Amino acid sequence: MASRLAWPFDDLDAGIERETGKSIGAVVAEEGWERYRLLEYQICKRYTQMEHAVIGLGGGTPRYEWNRDILKGTGIVILLLADLPVLFERVRNTRDRPRVNTKTSMEQDLTQIWEVHRDVYSNFSQIQYRTDQGKSVSEEVDELLAILKKDYLDILHLNCE
Repeated sequence: MASRLAWPFDDLDAGIERETGKSIGAVVAEEGWERYRLLEYQICKRYTQMEHAVIGLGGGTPRYEWNRDILKGTGIVILLLADLPVLFERVRNTRDRPRVNTKTSMEQDLTQIWEVHRDVYSNFSQIQYRTDQGKSVSEEVDELLAILKKDYLDILHLNCE
């Protein structure tokens, strides 16, 4: 999407890794979730100063009110949805993903997070889009850009053909 809009892209987890010189798993293992969440918040504050950018937030970012507070009104939040079994497959080979709910399997961890925080994710987003419908990334971007162009053109000043 960033490429199609000719906007910069950044990923929150990649930002934390750049800042610390460590993987997300190493940050959490060595410094704890509290340190990770502080770094997440600091980087989110920097994102609020950006205009016309696409940002990939970490899955936990919207769960924390302080992140929602600073990000509110700074852009359009798109919640990318998929059924849990699809998400399990997508993250199964991510060896460095730390568990939020310790002593659980990856499947149990993701299930618990979604069940507890589903409403927070839904309420924080302006657009909810399913990514498990068998479409290519290009087709999904086309559809999302069409939604943005239709509903948010005046806000984002989109010029996408």
